[in-house]
Amino acid sequence: MMEEIVFFDTMRAGLWIAVIVSAPILVVALVAGIAVGLFQALTSIQEMTLTFVPKLGAIIAVFWVSMSFMSATLVSFFQSTIIPLIAGG
Repeated sequence: MMEEIVFFDTMRAGLWIAVIVSAPILVVALVAGIAVGLFQALTSIQEMTLTFVPKLGAIIAVFWVSMSFMSATLVSFFQSTIIPLIAGG
């Protein structure tokens, strides 16, 4: 049976990896949302697709660019933390 300290340390590390992996997409979504909101406020254009399409395009572009970073981070976490726990016990 896994000790509590190992379990909580693994959960903490997993949550931190989730934050690191999701940060690029969340930052771009925030910046795109602020930029589109500012544009809408300055021009008084209240089109719903104007908020959705640029944000989706920016998220897809950043996901495509940072996919190798995300995969490498997750593989490294699994190889260094999860697989030894499974194999060891």
